Amino acid sequence: MSDSIPIQIVYEDAGEGWIMASIPTVSGVISQGRTRAEARSNVLDALRLMLAPEPGSADAVPLEADFDSLELTLSG
Repeated sequence: MSDSIPIQIVYEDAGEGWIMASIPTVSGVISQGRTRAEARSNVLDALRLMLAPEPGSADAVPLEADFDSLELTLSG
């Protein structure tokens, strides 16, 4: 079975030739670029970082927890 999650990227003029990109449904996922393509790539990198915290961080799964793993594939 294949599941997908629709996610919208919002682009805004950040001034001085920059484009800001954000993913409003995931708080804190904001980046920018000189072009829309660069802003898109950068905000997807920010999303990857947000969803894959560093091992040992406060977001890590406790050893005694029961959990499922999944892999999201982001194009871009």
